[in-house]
Amino acid sequence: MTGALVYVMGPSGAGKDSVLARARAMLAPEAPVAFAHRYITRPADVGGENHVSLSRAEFALRRGHGLFAYHWHAHGNDYGIGREIQAWRAIGLTVVVSGSREHYEKIAGSDADLHPLLITAPSGALQSRLAARGRENAVEAAQRLARSTAYSIRDPRLVTIVNDGPIDVAADSFVRTLARLHCSPGALRRA
Repeated sequence: MTGALVYVMGPSGAGKDSVLARARAMLAPEAPVAFAHRYITRPADVGGENHVSLSRAEFALRRGHGLFAYHWHAHGNDYGIGREIQAWRAIGLTVVVSGSREHYEKIAGSDADLHPLLITAPSGALQSRLAARGRENAVEAAQRLARSTAYSIRDPRLVTIVNDGPIDVAADSFVRTLARLHCSPGALRRA
């Protein structure tokens, strides 16, 4: 049985990493869910996102050898999700990836077990979160904010979580979405 692929996306500042980290902590250790890390051509110590930092040359080498299941370019950086997710899915794990809305438009419909999930927030929250995280200068933050409405995902399977309150509320919504993909949803949560 091939595991599902939950493709998480949303505008910069929506709190995707925070929601995923909290949801991950809510899951039981034995839950059959694997969270993929991203490979990014950005230093590991910039902005708090947990990722594997690669130089542009390292990224190009991996891309050239087919080591990415998905890859895209955004905000001046290259992003990739490793092919290891295919092995995880092959053994029945549900795999969660943090992707790009623009890239999703290119892969939508390519996988029957692909489940799109949009994490978003009101414009004011996006703006204040971008300013607070300090990853971008004012011009870059404004560009990211402008992109927040640039993509509209038109997929009937899309689940949207509005992250505009306590992080536990959004994370609980995420865990409930994962539970709907499994026959025994009670087994996903920590006791």
